[in-house]
Amino acid sequence: MKMIPNELTDALQNSTRRYMEGFDTSVHPYEIAELLLEVRDLDEEHYLDELSRLPEELRALVLIELPRHCHEEVFEHFTPEEIADLTHSLDTDDAAELIRNIEEVDEEIAGEVLQSLPEEERQNLESLIAYGDYEAGAYMQTELFSAHPEEQIGDSIRRLKALKAAKELDNVYQVYVIDAEQKFLGSIPLEDLILLGPRERYAELLKEGVSTVTVKARDDIHDVVEVASNYDLTVVPVVDDEGVLLGRITSDDIYDIIEERATGQLYNLAGVSEEAEQEESLLHIGRHRALWLGINLITAIAASVVIGLFDATIQSLVALAILMPIVASMGGNAGTQTLTVTVRQMALGEISGEDARETVLKEVYLALMNGMLFAALIGIIAWLWFAMPMLGVVIALAMVINLFSAGFFGTVIPLLLQKADIDPAVGSSVLLTTVTDIVGFFSFLGLASVILL
Repeated sequence: MKMIPNELTDALQNSTRRYMEGFDTSVHPYEIAELLLEVRDLDEEHYLDELSRLPEELRALVLIELPRHCHEEVFEHFTPEEIADLTHSLDTDDAAELIRNIEEVDEEIAGEVLQSLPEEERQNLESLIAYGDYEAGAYMQTELFSAHPEEQIGDSIRRLKALKAAKELDNVYQVYVIDAEQKFLGSIPLEDLILLGPRERYAELLKEGVSTVTVKARDDIHDVVEVASNYDLTVVPVVDDEGVLLGRITSDDIYDIIEERATGQLYNLAGVSEEAEQEESLLHIGRHRALWLGINLITAIAASVVIGLFDATIQSLVALAILMPIVASMGGNAGTQTLTVTVRQMALGEISGEDARETVLKEVYLALMNGMLFAALIGIIAWLWFAMPMLGVVIALAMVINLFSAGFFGTVIPLLLQKADIDPAVGSSVLLTTVTDIVGFFSFLGLASVILL
């Protein structure tokens, strides 16, 4: 156990007091969560005690700002009834996320939490938890502000004030117009209502044209991000197959999804699991990394076998051993460039089935262009270095061949993985490294055997 610095404890208590008194609106639950994480690094038991001391409303908001693995610790320190009380202070999407995270560790505890809730609230959260991890409904918030076409704007604003005063609504950006069957008709920014008279009806606004962009609850959440980006939406309404308005996905969730997606791709390209890296057990982290390192070892052996086929060639001309890594390295770097661009464009939905051929051709042309440039450069260097003109020709040809293969396979491999329903970011880098190493060594040493010996 480490001593908790007095400054850290004082900062935590002062931030809590300022937030609850409302004198300092700059204090955010995120800042309190960051201070708690510092305490957790020093003493986990003290961290849980400090979390318990927070007022219930603030504790719920701080808990959501903490990393996901911290949610899983909550059920060990709080009773199901206490966790259920926390959900009352949370928006439905955050409450569902909290229970879902607990469910991943202990389904029985998560069930007890749900049973401790009022029936209507329990049914609402159960419907959200039932959605798949990557379905839009899993990120949906059911609290929203709606109005009917015949309602006057002044009446709806007074109703909104009452909902805000009762703390039943938070972060309201849009008015969702629905018919008697709850079917979505359009969304109107709140700021537009300022310019209108209180007696005007929403039906008149619908005639002028309003945003009708929606997503369905079963849509892939990554498609929702694309919709929000394409239409510049801060909030996306969610409907069912019949067009009935179910809820909304707010900007904070969209930002989290974008960040999570980018982080996941970065980890996957390096052969690292984001979930594994969040574990505190070094053994668990090391075991997962060892899996990919083992795969890399196998591919490295494959490249070494290719080199072994030309051992007599290398022994007869030492210059080949000196220059050989250059060809493989350039191919690997060129392939990484192509792979990174391709995977990113695929993630953003910029490469569809029809665009695949154009993407491959573009990357091959770029690879050939750079291949010929650097082939000429390394060819001249090899010629001057070893005073062997034909050695320069050999390495130049090998450079063009390997950069061509890097451009081609750097595009084709992730496209094929995606077609096979495999995350292109996971296995692409290992496969591409194997291809560029083998092609680079084989082309260089093979050409040397034919031309120089």
